[in-house]
Amino acid sequence: MLIWIIFAVMTGAAIFALLWPLSHGRVAALADAADATSLYRAQLGEIDRDLARRLIGPGEAEAARAEAARRLLRASGDETDPAGETESSLRRRRATSALALSCVPLLALLVYGAYGSPGNPDQPLSARLQADPSRQDFALALSRIETHLANNPSDAKGWSVIAPVYLRQGRYDDAANAFAAAIRHGEPNSEALAGLGEARTLAAGGVVTASARESFAEAVKLDQKNARARFFLAIGKEQDGDAPAAITALRDLLGTAAPDAPWSAAVRQRLERLEAETAGRAITSLAPADRQAAIRSMVDGLAQRLKAGGGTLPEWTRLIRSQVVLGDRTAAMDALAMARERLTDAAALAELDALAVELSLKETAP
Repeated sequence: MLIWIIFAVMTGAAIFALLWPLSHGRVAALADAADATSLYRAQLGEIDRDLARRLIGPGEAEAARAEAARRLLRASGDETDPAGETESSLRRRRATSALALSCVPLLALLVYGAYGSPGNPDQPLSARLQADPSRQDFALALSRIETHLANNPSDAKGWSVIAPVYLRQGRYDDAANAFAAAIRHGEPNSEALAGLGEARTLAAGGVVTASARESFAEAVKLDQKNARARFFLAIGKEQDGDAPAAITALRDLLGTAAPDAPWSAAVRQRLERLEAETAGRAITSLAPADRQAAIRSMVDGLAQRLKAGGGTLPEWTRLIRSQVVLGDRTAAMDALAMARERLTDAAALAELDALAVELSLKETAP
């Protein structure tokens, strides 16, 4: 409240300082008029003396008296001054200035009251960091945690809270340091170790480094079901060139996954890509007849799997395309019909319709 009183006093003082000269302009004008009268009389006396000494003629004396009279009239305000402003216009200008100087502060106050936050108390950052975290925005909450950890570097819980945040923000080095601090100052747990390994992997551009593998291995020792650690260990095997071991690891991971696991789709896509690449490399080394048999065996295996347990839209699409390439259009039409039964959302059905048109299987559309 004190700050508003100070602002009001300062605003009033500024307005008063501007209005004061305007309100006293007439007094100055009267003083000027009195001086002009004295000067006029002195000029008339000077004109009479010059005429008596015959320094000027009667006509020149009369003209000088008229000029002196006109000067006196202008000084007294009976005529328009040299600037063209009369007394009435001067009064209007004063009124306009006073109104403007009074309305501007009132308008500013009304605008701030409507769009500002006059009810919020002044609060520096250090005070805001002590406020209720639920009412703070994300950046302020993060700053609050960082300030707390700077003063309490051994707070394992604080490090475990901020480490995943750094990871989501792409600050992989900071995330690795935070996970390491949480492990160092607290009891090692599987999730923190997996997070440390992931941060180190992402900081290395996606390469599962030796230090990252150590973290993942420790995480699996503490929890054999840790999906994140097992997934990155499988990627490490793939990067080593051991595709069969990577495929086995990913299959085992999917075999133990819950039906609604959010990460299962990503793991399945990785596995399918790796299986396709491995099968493709193996098939290219076969004789033409054996190669054709191997491809058909893979397609039949995919068809059996999708028929038994269903699959994703990309899997059905791959099966239908493969059957068309093999010349088995009847099987492709059956697979398309089954895919329409299994995939009921509008987007998937639209994709299947487009695929039917592309492969000339449109006659199977309902």
